[in-house]
Amino acid sequence: MEWLAIPALLLGAGAGYVVRLWLARYRTDTTESRAKALLEEAKREAAVIRKEAGIQAKAEVLHAREEFDKSMESRRREMAELEERFAQREVNLDRKVAMLDKKEHALDEKTEELSKQRETLDTLREEAERLVAEEREKLQQVAGMTQEQARQTLLERMEKDVRADAGAMIRRRIEEAKETAEREAKNIVTFAIQRYAAGHTGELMTNTVALPDEEMKGRIIGREGRNIRALEAATGINLLIDDTPEAVVISGFDPIRREVARLALERLIADGRIHPGRIEEVVEKVRQELDETIRTTGEEAVFSLGLQSVNPELVRMLGRLRFRYSYSQNVLQHSLEVANLMSGMAAELELDTTLARRIGLFHDIGKALDHEVEGGHAIIGADLLKRHGEAQVLLNAVAAHHEEVGSESLYATLCAAADAISGARLGARSESTTAYFKRIEKLEEIANSFEGIEKSYAIQAGREVRVMVQPDKVDDNEAAVLARNISKKVETELQYPGQIRVIVIRETRSVEYAK
Repeated sequence: MEWLAIPALLLGAGAGYVVRLWLARYRTDTTESRAKALLEEAKREAAVIRKEAGIQAKAEVLHAREEFDKSMESRRREMAELEERFAQREVNLDRKVAMLDKKEHALDEKTEELSKQRETLDTLREEAERLVAEEREKLQQVAGMTQEQARQTLLERMEKDVRADAGAMIRRRIEEAKETAEREAKNIVTFAIQRYAAGHTGELMTNTVALPDEEMKGRIIGREGRNIRALEAATGINLLIDDTPEAVVISGFDPIRREVARLALERLIADGRIHPGRIEEVVEKVRQELDETIRTTGEEAVFSLGLQSVNPELVRMLGRLRFRYSYSQNVLQHSLEVANLMSGMAAELELDTTLARRIGLFHDIGKALDHEVEGGHAIIGADLLKRHGEAQVLLNAVAAHHEEVGSESLYATLCAAADAISGARLGARSESTTAYFKRIEKLEEIANSFEGIEKSYAIQAGREVRVMVQPDKVDDNEAAVLARNISKKVETELQYPGQIRVIVIRETRSVEYAK
């Protein structure tokens, strides 16, 4: 049986090989057929893609052509409009050229006519000169005067007539000016002044502190003067203790230091403990409190005028002005007054009232530093404001309100006017009696320096001068000229606040007695 098993195995192996060979050949045929089918399908898809791409390309070409046609049509329209405008301009230029030709022709005709008239005038002038020469010879023969004598007589007569005409003309012009510009100016200034009024206080370079008794003077001086030296060293102020009963005088140029010394001394007197350590402690505390007072005062000034965006350093400088006086006028109150006056005048002139108030408030801010920095307070103030970013128009107005620089805007003029009004109001400032009498004497001296003056009087605290003229030497027209000449000389030679009114009085009296 074993020999039968071997052929069976061989037969099975051959059958298996044949089956595998057939399967392999079947699979190969199937793969080739699938590959052919895929290739045909890919060819069909490629053809569809090529067809779609061609259609899309044609559509894009058509779209591009339409866009190009639209662009060309727009360009054609623009070119047509340009050609039409150029044609219209050409027509207008032709018209202008024709008009210029006509005007040139007319001008030539007028030039020719003027030349003829000039020739005629030359002929007439020569004839007139000849006739004048003949008449002059005849007049000299009749009058018995030479040409120079006649000219001198004629000039004197003409001078007298011209002076009379000039006086009458000056009076007419002054009256016309008063009816227009002066009326408006007075209305503006008067309205601004009426809207604001401020109190006045006296200028102080010293402060007086009352003492409860004479014994307190010894305690302030201290043993070997150590207390008074400590107080002077801490405050930088001189204390004058003399025979004045129950009073100590505090003297110093810096108003802030003077105020610190006054407050510190009052607290030391009230407390009773006076020694160097306590003095330094109280002075330092008063100085801190005064710094806060200065800041608060500056903020109140800014707030009262409704101003915004003011630098804190400028606020502090404004607060320092509370303790500064100029000719007895408190500088901070003066600054507030100028701000309100400028606001009123700016409103009448339709200017920026907020800017006007800002300029008025800052115009004297340099006085907070003028004892520390060299120079005039107007320039010092302008430099300080420039460092803190204020506008150029404000800087110029502050620097120019005393005419140290030129005015660049109407605000500078308003600032100078408001400053003069605030300082010149009755009672606003005080001056020494000597300076007052010198100004009065100089005013009368200027008035008496003219010819034809009988006497003159300065009245109303030097704000008006009345001049009496000799009626036989000065007529009405010459009186008007005289008033103007006196006012001009006063403006040139005299320094004064506000304005001075010059009144020339000519009076003629005829007296007879009935017997």
